[in-house]
Amino acid sequence: MARIKVLDKEFETSIPESEILSAVDGVAAKINQELDGKNPLFVCVLNGAFMFAADLMKRVNIPCQISFVKVASYNGMSTTGAVKQLIGFNEDVKGRTVVIVEDIVDTGLTIDGLVKQVKELGAADVRIATMLFKPQSCRPDVKPQYVGINIPEAFIIGYGLDYDGYARNLRDIYTLVK
Repeated sequence: MARIKVLDKEFETSIPESEILSAVDGVAAKINQELDGKNPLFVCVLNGAFMFAADLMKRVNIPCQISFVKVASYNGMSTTGAVKQLIGFNEDVKGRTVVIVEDIVDTGLTIDGLVKQVKELGAADVRIATMLFKPQSCRPDVKPQYVGINIPEAFIIGYGLDYDGYARNLRDIYTLVK
């Protein structure tokens, strides 16, 4: 396993790019099957989900659209406990099937806030596609329909996930070395 240093922390490879892309293939296949004929709107949560959304959209082969929203609930390595919307929706979601595309569902705070906002805007169906899911950390009422990889409780970076804005560009996912 490769080790890298980002700012003041050391990380080691935990999920290689090949495993990530295989998981994206699985998520896309399930979406293609379940949402065929529904013309879904994908809503990518920036900044972290940009890599997952790009790879996912290359594999989704049904008619669809994509838009972006920017929210935050983390500062450094810990959650702030509040979801702050930074950039809102540009698309009309009334009556649409909306798939929120997230990099990771951890506590579920960010995704729960987004699901509520999208439902309030009139979406007919709201689904969650996440590259990574921490089921043991997540609130029990938050259940993503499309999960790339379940992971244990740990701080991770790479493939869009960051540490103070760094390491989003890494192809693999790395776990903090304690």
